Amino acid sequence: MFNADAKVIQRMAPLMQRVMIVDPQPAGARLIGELMRDIARSQIWVAETNDKAIRLAGSYDPHIIFAEMGPAPIDGIAFTRQLRRSHLSARYAPVIMVTGQATAAGILAARDGGVHEFLRKPFTMKDLLRRLEAVTLRQRDWVEAVSYVGPDRRRFNSGDYSGNLKRRSDAKSASESERLAQALKILRSAINAVGSDPVQAMRSMQAQVVDLRKCGMSVADLKLTTAAIDFGRHLDEAERKGQPYDQAQLEQKAATLLAYLPKDAVDEAFAA
Repeated sequence: MFNADAKVIQRMAPLMQRVMIVDPQPAGARLIGELMRDIARSQIWVAETNDKAIRLAGSYDPHIIFAEMGPAPIDGIAFTRQLRRSHLSARYAPVIMVTGQATAAGILAARDGGVHEFLRKPFTMKDLLRRLEAVTLRQRDWVEAVSYVGPDRRRFNSGDYSGNLKRRSDAKSASESERLAQALKILRSAINAVGSDPVQAMRSMQAQVVDLRKCGMSVADLKLTTAAIDFGRHLDEAERKGQPYDQAQLEQKAATLLAYLPKDAVDEAFAA
């Protein structure tokens, strides 16, 4: 079939049945579409503009999205940001950014926009399969912050390195202490943003409650688990009452949780 492990492709195939390609150039979209049909017999949808891409994502809930970085009428980074902050099921779908004009600044912008992987043109079948394997079989933790929504950027590698993992940040998953610290940093940031971005702030806080409950149960910390449950109930009540949310009250209700944040902790970029 390809110069790749057929068993790996077989494992990936169920996660690639619905594919959307966001590209204004018919030739580029056709190439990726034909390759995906050969690899996984995927159903393919093509969008020539950002607006159409959002509509198709809502209608067909793609498993994987290929997005051209540009030029107009496509802006793959802007599309990814819009998708991540939407309420569509497809907001979690892996996005592979495709471009023939790869620069360090472009790669970082794509990463910060919520893209999973970066694919340079021209690319080989091996390049494509490596990205597909990364987004299907080596999924990263999801970060639901205020200014950033998407896969954990600390583990972004764009599939360019295939050797042994050496860096501590290459670990498959974060430790419980890292998860706890990240959730608390994002929670603090989200509370501070309830006035400027109430919708995403509320969604972010609710996501952190889930993570904090998991952390509490994982380390058998009843106080942490109970505080997370209680704060989650307060968020549900606040959401029922509607905006504007009371930031002072949120801070008060979250005090027990935020007490777990190390004194010297500094908000990182992904929790801004």
